[in-house]
Amino acid sequence: MVNHRRWRAAFATLAGAILMASPAMAGQEASLVLTDHKFTPDHISVPAGVRFKIRVTNNDVTPDEFESPALRVEKIVMPGQTITVLAGPLTPGSYAFFDDYHPETAHGVAEAK
Repeated sequence: MVNHRRWRAAFATLAGAILMASPAMAGQEASLVLTDHKFTPDHISVPAGVRFKIRVTNNDVTPDEFESPALRVEKIVMPGQTITVLAGPLTPGSYAFFDDYHPETAHGVAEAK
């Protein structure tokens, strides 16, 4: 007779190990800072083919909005706050991002490699 509990436990352990070993879980993260309605840096490198995080800190005294239709991201960042967004997986290439409230000054590019 087959012990189904033992098989389920083994499967759950194996599935958890696979998820923990995936590149998306490896801590891939890029950081941006908004100061005077400009991103620093205005060009970031991100990994192609895996999910990754972008951390955005707003040092301005007004709200800003991190937006990128290409990355499928849109999030408000309140003054003095930091947000983290998940993006990807992306094919290699350039992906524009901007502050929707100040697009004339706050814009940049994420380069997936």
